[in-house]
This record gives sequence, C-alpha cells and structure tokens, in this order.
Amino acid sequence: MKFLKQTSFLLVMLILMVTVSQCSTAQKLQQKAPVQFGDVYVQKWIAGIKGGGSGINLFIETNSNTNENIVFDSVYFRGRHVKLEITKTANGLLYIGRFNTSINQHKDIILSSDPKEEYGNQLPKNTTVIPFELMNDECVVRYIVDNKTLYYKITNVKEKESLNYPSAPPNNTLIRN
Repeated sequence: MKFLKQTSFLLVMLILMVTVSQCSTAQKLQQKAPVQFGDVYVQKWIAGIKGGGSGINLFIETNSNTNENIVFDSVYFRGRHVKLEITKTANGLLYIGRFNTSINQHKDIILSSDPKEEYGNQLPKNTTVIPFELMNDECVVRYIVDNKTLYYKITNVKEKESLNYPSAPPNNTLIRN
C-alpha cells in the first residue's frame, strides 16, 4: 500500500512538472526577428467632437521581402492586446494595431430603480492580463509560421505627435448670402 501511495504521488508530481513547464514556455519570445522591420511607432488620436472617441494606433512597417509563410496575427502593447490590420505599401506591408481608449467616449448610462430601464447599459470592459512584462516603448507581435504560434518583442517604439482631429464648425459661423 505504501508503495502505491509513493508511486501515485510521484506520478502526480511528474504530471504537474510537465504541465507547469509547458505553460511557462508557451509564450517564449523569439530572439531572431521573423522579418526585417521598418519604422515601428505609436500615435495617439482624439476626435474633435464630444463622444467621437479616442485611441492609440501602433504602426509596424515591414519590408517587401517579407516571407509569405509568416502571418502576423496580433500585438501586445501597454497592457492590452488587439488583432492587427494589414495594409500594403510601396515598400512592403504596414500592420496597424488600434487600441481604443476611454477618453472622449459617448456614454449613455441609464440609472434607475427599475432594472428593466437599465437593460441597454453596457457592462464595463474587463481588463485582461497579458502574458508579458513590457515597458511603455515595447510591444510583442504574435505571428504564425507553419501552424506554430510564435512571439517577438520589438523595443524602442517611437511615439509621434498626437492627431487631434478638428471638430465641425458651429452652425452660427456659416456664411449666408
């Protein structure tokens, strides 16, 4: 009986060690860049009208020699994670991560003692914990090569001047004939 207990304990410990080691290496960062990166920069924006929104756009440029077997999927940046959009440029591809921020968002919240009146209210967004510790000027791109998911950290992300979109002119400033 004692032998059975010891054997089962060792078996459970072995399974736990294998599981923990697989989890810790699941998001291992690659040391070599998968492609040649051009400019990598971030630019904040804010709409010029109340409730028009705001956000941060992260731009990742790659050269035209990008391997077609590599698919950039998403990016981790400043504690958040979003899917990447792809745009072709004259020199290669441009990947854009669009992070919405809470500034200048339209918020219609109905507060009432009747729960039926509050039905249309949106729930607050939960913040997810990303699996990487990043500085403010670092991001991690998630990419897929031959059905294998890999991660690469980009450092020295430059911050460009904010885009402050103009608002529409007030009605009383229109010129009438």
